[in-house]
Amino acid sequence: MYIETSRMIIREFIPQDAADLYEIFGDAETMVNCEPVYDYEKTKKFLNSFCIDHHGAVAAVDKESGKMIGYILFNQLTEGVYEMGWFYNRNYWRQGYAYESCKAVINYAFAERKAHKIFAETVDTVKSVNLMKKLGMQLEGIQRSQVKDHYGNWTDLYLYGLLETEWNEKW
Repeated sequence: MYIETSRMIIREFIPQDAADLYEIFGDAETMVNCEPVYDYEKTKKFLNSFCIDHHGAVAAVDKESGKMIGYILFNQLTEGVYEMGWFYNRNYWRQGYAYESCKAVINYAFAERKAHKIFAETVDTVKSVNLMKKLGMQLEGIQRSQVKDHYGNWTDLYLYGLLETEWNEKW
């Protein structure tokens, strides 16, 4: 995969992304709604096994600096159904990078891969849910008290999805 937007390049991960990915996965504030922070070795293992070998995610690179600033989960679970998720370097939050690059991946999924559905899940009812809605995703359900949050408390899991027919109408 290779996609260019006005400010971003979305591409496959490469081993040289380890340090930039660690800046994301090693940051406690970035990971607060997911899992405990990764150390550098765990980041490298995840990068190689899931991102590179399994092709389960793509890298979002800032065109201007060449820095990999975002991790986009883009994993086909069954034929035509893709799971999507994202983590961005905290220094690039609230500047539209996640929306720009995730929208491009969604457009690619429906136009090029002929996806039927893209879905995402989160425990973050503010930032992630707002981005999911902006991307055109619809609330499909709430799994009550489904997962433990970063602090060990049971919390709800929000499921959002976008069907190809909805994408065709919106974009």
